Amino acid sequence: MSKIKNTLKKIGVVRYIYYKYNFSDKKFIKKYYKKRVGKEVNLKNPTEFSDKLQWLKLYWHNSSAKICADKYEVRNMVDKKIGSEFLNELYDVYNSVEEINLNKLPNSFILKATHSSGYNFVCKDKNAVDWKAQFKELRKWFKVNYFWNTREWVYKNIKPRIICERFLSEGEGETSLTDYKIYCFNGTPRYCQVIRDRGSEGSEGTIDFFDTEWNHMEFTGLQRLPHSTVTIQEPDRYGEMLELAKKLSQEFPFVRVDLYYVNGKIYFGELTFFPQSGFGTFDPPEWNRKIGDLIRLPDNPRLKV
Repeated sequence: MSKIKNTLKKIGVVRYIYYKYNFSDKKFIKKYYKKRVGKEVNLKNPTEFSDKLQWLKLYWHNSSAKICADKYEVRNMVDKKIGSEFLNELYDVYNSVEEINLNKLPNSFILKATHSSGYNFVCKDKNAVDWKAQFKELRKWFKVNYFWNTREWVYKNIKPRIICERFLSEGEGETSLTDYKIYCFNGTPRYCQVIRDRGSEGSEGTIDFFDTEWNHMEFTGLQRLPHSTVTIQEPDRYGEMLELAKKLSQEFPFVRVDLYYVNGKIYFGELTFFPQSGFGTFDPPEWNRKIGDLIRLPDNPRLKV
């Protein structure tokens, strides 16, 4: 079995090098879009949400977006725009795994890679963790340049680091937080994606969308998860969450503002410019165009597609 794993690992490395050095950003996007979405990407006249995100990958660059994609540097921006009271407590930031001192950390905490998406480790009991194996995994994080996996330029030059934050819980026995992901278009919040029960035992989670008046929407996406079977109540401070998202999204054609609402307190999660790397779709299909229509692409006089 170890030989098989080593062989697969070598194949993965070869594939990574092949895509890195043999595919331009545009060529990679065209090829990978066809594989993931099942049709050709439209870069000449993008109308659907996923097409416009690929266009933004190639032809839109904003220095602030790079800072916002950095899980550590974004904290300064959040502090300036909405205030530090919405930031989760930061225990430390590490430039290497060797800097992590478990004796200085509480029993539970969260580790996040600053330079990529989805590289998180939730520690609920540090005494129950095989830290030799976990540190080995964390060292791999530092070797990742997430840009080459997706061509999301915001990640390309972020300094690899790991931050350690306070473990958040919605209550005794709760295994996951409810995600409130607010889709903002040119500084205007339009929809809130609610993801529940992700990571719970026996469940991959549920996805529901609501408009700014908390009306439940018919569509779902960008992941293939079902609607919740229970009624999702509007958060007490939903209006404030929308206002915070508006302030954080002002200078961007599109950004998803991820928030948590835990025990009556709003916490900033992250800013996401390319959900599902722009390869996800909505269902029913007509919503790909409806939501895409909300993005006003910036002018690019040098554009050649």
